Amino acid sequence: MKRESGKKPASKTFTRPESSRNEASRPVRVAAQLRQEVARLVSRDLADPRLEGLVVSNAWISSDLRLAKVYFRIATTSEGAELDARRKDAEKALERASGRLRKAVTSRLGLRVAPELRFVYDEGQDARSRIEQILDEVNRETKPT
Repeated sequence: MKRESGKKPASKTFTRPESSRNEASRPVRVAAQLRQEVARLVSRDLADPRLEGLVVSNAWISSDLRLAKVYFRIATTSEGAELDARRKDAEKALERASGRLRKAVTSRLGLRVAPELRFVYDEGQDARSRIEQILDEVNRETKPT
């Protein structure tokens, strides 16, 4: 077959399956490191009394590593309005410290771009506790005495 002058043959690009797996797992790895660093920074470096009993439960980071959500809980026996007040105070304290946390996390994790940190209260444990409470009530009501 004769090749036309001036035209290059079509080249095929080959992508390794491992590279796509590594690309997908990097945000997961960075999120785990982010959770650990934020938890350490909150417990050791921030001296805000509104953050007392705060537990960083999880973290998520976007695939481009520019947006991060940090999920937190309050380790307390408080319920109702008192818990809501503590949660709102903690959210305000975290938002106030977000610049310092963002800078520290970026340098410690060796990221090129500082991710925007958003703090979200983790309501999962509250829901599980409420479900367990309802199931206990149902068991007590159905149990013959």
